Amino acid sequence: MSLGDGQEGSGGYGGTGQTRTRYPEGGSDVYGGARRGGRSSSRSLVTVVGVIVLLIAAIAFANRGGDDSSSSAQGAGGQPKASSTAPSGTKPVQSTPGVIPTGYAHDAQGAQSAAANYATVLVSADILKPARRAELVQQVFVTDKQAALTAKFDKAYSAEFLSKLGLDQNGDAAAGDTYVSRTVPIGTKVTSASATSAAVEVWCTGLYGTAGADSTDPVTTDWFTMTLQMRWADSDWKVDSFSQKDGPAPVPGDDKASSADEMAKAVQEYGGFTYAR
Repeated sequence: MSLGDGQEGSGGYGGTGQTRTRYPEGGSDVYGGARRGGRSSSRSLVTVVGVIVLLIAAIAFANRGGDDSSSSAQGAGGQPKASSTAPSGTKPVQSTPGVIPTGYAHDAQGAQSAAANYATVLVSADILKPARRAELVQQVFVTDKQAALTAKFDKAYSAEFLSKLGLDQNGDAAAGDTYVSRTVPIGTKVTSASATSAAVEVWCTGLYGTAGADSTDPVTTDWFTMTLQMRWADSDWKVDSFSQKDGPAPVPGDDKASSADEMAKAVQEYGGFTYAR
């Protein structure tokens, strides 16, 4: 759950689905044929040599198609190459536990890393807490937008709104309950970039709801895409503005839901990550 410029309304999932494996019909011999006779040793040797030659050729071809920084990110037919969606291999930004990472590279990759980490903050349980909100806004947004966004957040996350989530005016759940709002970036994409700005889309999944024995808002999942307008300011990437829309969402699985106690324990025991492109 988050607040964004031009945010679209939330929606539910479509139909449910299952994946089934179809096994061959008939007898136990899945190959369906009679036992084949042996081949001469010379033919076997030729076959082995041929396989080895093909493997060597395939490895050589794969090495030629490796990471080539001078090549375009687009392959034949305008399709993206694997390198455009795979992790870069560059070391993540330096970070301190409990502190929002800073010090991103001044390039498109750095903008994507920053956007992914900031997305986890903007859709978190902490952003609902007035005592933490001003601090988070100061760390994530450019200076000239902080005052206006703080006022916008304060208005959106009013005591009335928090009450609908089962939270008090401080953003805390009732005794014995745990409010969950955790975001996991799936991937990032730069849609435009310059030396001082970048538009980055972050595809996310997340958990939100209240884990508790009497909760009427159980923890569930959602899928959404955040678009963050990034600006290079004070020697780092910061957010200028952001928006959010639903999806893309996969077909829901048939996982068995955990109990409220299991979910609350998992959220408290499993820490989050620092994200880097």
